[in-house]
Amino acid sequence: MNRLRNSTSPYLLQHADNPVDWWPWCDEAFAEAARRDVPVLLSVGYAACHWCHVMAHESFEDPATAALLNEHMVAVKVDREERPDVDAVYMTATQAMTGQGGWPMTVVMTPAKEPFFCGTYLPRPYFQQLVTDLSRAWRDHHDDVIDRATQIAGALAENAAATAQSLRGEASSPQLGQSAAAAVEGLRRDYDAAWGGFGGAPKFPPSMVLEFLLRHHERTADADALAMAEGTCEAMARGGMYDQLGGGFARYSVDAGWVVPHFEKMLYDNALLARVYAHLWRRTGSALAARVAGQTCDWMLRELRTAEGGLASSLDADSEGEEGKFYVWRPDELRAVLGPEDGEFAAAAFSVTEDGTFEHGASVLQRLTEPADPERLARVSDALLAARGTRVRPGRDDKVVAAWNGMAISALAECGLLLARPDLTAAARDAAGLLAGLHLPGSQPPGPQPSGPEPSGEHLADGRLIRTSRDGKAGDTAGTLEDYACVAEGFLTLSGVTGEARWLRLAADLLEVALGSFGDGAGGFYDTAAGGEALIFRPADPADNATPSGTFALAGALLSYAALTGSARHREAAVGALGVLPGIAARYPRAAGAGLSVAEAILSGPAEIAVVGALDDGRTRALHQTALHAAPPGAVLALGDGSQPLGAGDAADGGVPLLDGRGLVDGAPAAYVCRQFTCQAPVTTPEQLRAVLAEPA
Repeated sequence: MNRLRNSTSPYLLQHADNPVDWWPWCDEAFAEAARRDVPVLLSVGYAACHWCHVMAHESFEDPATAALLNEHMVAVKVDREERPDVDAVYMTATQAMTGQGGWPMTVVMTPAKEPFFCGTYLPRPYFQQLVTDLSRAWRDHHDDVIDRATQIAGALAENAAATAQSLRGEASSPQLGQSAAAAVEGLRRDYDAAWGGFGGAPKFPPSMVLEFLLRHHERTADADALAMAEGTCEAMARGGMYDQLGGGFARYSVDAGWVVPHFEKMLYDNALLARVYAHLWRRTGSALAARVAGQTCDWMLRELRTAEGGLASSLDADSEGEEGKFYVWRPDELRAVLGPEDGEFAAAAFSVTEDGTFEHGASVLQRLTEPADPERLARVSDALLAARGTRVRPGRDDKVVAAWNGMAISALAECGLLLARPDLTAAARDAAGLLAGLHLPGSQPPGPQPSGPEPSGEHLADGRLIRTSRDGKAGDTAGTLEDYACVAEGFLTLSGVTGEARWLRLAADLLEVALGSFGDGAGGFYDTAAGGEALIFRPADPADNATPSGTFALAGALLSYAALTGSARHREAAVGALGVLPGIAARYPRAAGAGLSVAEAILSGPAEIAVVGALDDGRTRALHQTALHAAPPGAVLALGDGSQPLGAGDAADGGVPLLDGRGLVDGAPAAYVCRQFTCQAPVTTPEQLRAVLAEPA
C-alpha cells in the first residue's frame, strides 16, 4: 500500500509507484513503527534533485531492496521544500554526525523521532547493507541504540539553544554600520577577482550578498562593493549558469568559472536575481543587467507560471535520464539547425567547441562577449530556442510555495515598474491573488481596482498561512517564518507599485501573526510557529542559505511596513531581529547578506516616498517610475490618487498612512519624500524627485 498518491508534492508523487511502502511524515507512521518495534527510515529530497533520482532508481525502485526495507523499517518520504522544518532539524543532525550534508538525506531514527544514523546518497549495495546492519543492531542492542539516539537528540537541542544565545546581541545604528563595513572587508578577501563570486567551486549565486553590496555602495559610494557586485553579476550572466537562449539561472556552477552548471532551475534563485539585476541596472545603466532582469522575469512566466496564476517551484536538472541534456549543444547540432555559416557564427558566439565544455563533447552555451552583429545573434538565438523546444523537456515541480511566490511577486512588481512592463506587474498581481485566495484560509482574493475606500473582509480570518498548493488545491503544511515574511514583503511591494491598499492590509495581518506566533521572547524568531508539530528541537536558523533566512526576511518586511505606516513597534521589532546580525556577519558574511541589506536600509532611513496623482496621468507614472528608479537602499513606495483625507491613514481600515492627507500640488501630481523623521517639500517633476532622493541620509 502506497500512501503518497494524494500528495500535493510532485516529489512524493514521483515515489507513489515505488515498491517501497512509503509513508508521508505523519504521526501514524511513527505509531506504526512503535507498534512493530522497528526503526524509521527518513528519506528527504526534492523533485529537481539529480542524486535523489539516482538513489530512487537504484534502491527505491528495486523490488529486492524495497522488500528488505519494508521488512525491517517504516519508510517515510519528505519533500524538503514542503517541510523545511523537518529538513532543517535532520540536516542539522546529518551535518553534526557526518561533517557534511546534502540531498538525498537519509536518516534512521527511533519511533520517538530521535536519529541514530545520518547520511546522504547511498549506493544500493551500501544501502542494503545499512538496512541489514541497523535492523540487527536494533534487535540485538536495542537499549544501547535507544540511549545513543536520546543522547544525540538532547545534544542537538542543547546546541541549537546555545547557538541562538551566542548570536544574540544589540543592533544599534553604530553597530550595524560597523558590521556592514567589516562584512565588505571580509567579502573583499573572499572575492574571486579572476572569475567573480566568492570562494571556489562549487559556486552558488550570492543573491543576498549582491543586494547588500549594491545597497552599501549606494549609501557609502564604496567602489569595491560595486565592483564585486558588477563583476559577479557579469560573470554569472555571461557564463553557462545563465541560460543564454531562454533566460533564467541554474542552481549553481560546478566550477569556479561559472562554465558548467548543475542544471536544475529554482524559482527562488531567479526571483532574487531578477531583482538584483534590476537594481544593478538602475544604478549603473548596464544594458546587460537590464536584459538579464527582463529575460529572467520572462523565463519565470514562460516556464513556471501555473494555470492558477502562481509560480511553480523548479525545473529538473535531468531529461531522458541525463543531466543537462536539454540545454547542451555540439557544433554539428548547431550546423544542422542553422546551416554551415550561421552554425559557425553560433559556435563562436556561444563558445561551442569540438572538445566541448561538458560531457560527451557537448558544450554549455556561454556569451562571453557581445558579437558585432546583434541582429544576427537574435535571429540565431530564436532559431536555436525553437529547435531546443522540440527536445524532451526537463520535468517541472509545479507545487506553489508561498515564500518563493512572495519573492517572485516582489521581483515581478518591481521589474514591471522599473522596466515599464505592465505585463510583469499584472503577473505579480495574479500570483498575489492566488496566495490571498488559496493560501490564506478565509481571506478573499483582492481584485484589480485602484486604491480607495473598500469594503471590509479582506483580513485573514484565522491568521494561518498555508505553505504549498498544487493545481489549485491547498496543501496541509503550515507556513514557516520565511513564508509569512516573504509573502508580506511581496504584498508590500505590490501595494507600492499598484496603489492597491488592500495588499498593505494583508501584509499587516501576516506580520501580526509572525510577531505573535514565531517570536522567541528575546527579540529573535523561531522558524516554526508556536503550537506547531513538536520535533526534537524547534528550528531557529537566522543565517541565510539559498534564500534569505526567515529572521532577516521578516526584519526587512517589518522595516518596510514601519516606514509605510509610521509604526514604532514594527521598526523596533525589525531592529531587534537584527540582534543576531553582528555575530553572523563577523563569522561568515556570505550568510548574512539579507540581514546586512536590511541594516543598510535602516542606516539610510529608509526613505519613504509617496506619489499622488491620477493613476492614468502620464505625469504620475513618470514620478512613480522615477521614485523606484532613484530610490536609495530599502526605500518604500506608496501610490495614491490624492483623495485620502487627513486622518484616514489607518492601514487596518484600508488607508495607507504614508498617503495620509497628501494631495496634488497646484493641481499637479506630486511626490513626497521623508527620511529619518524629516520630510522634504513635495516635488512635481522627475528631475526634482531624483535630486531629492540623491541627497545623503
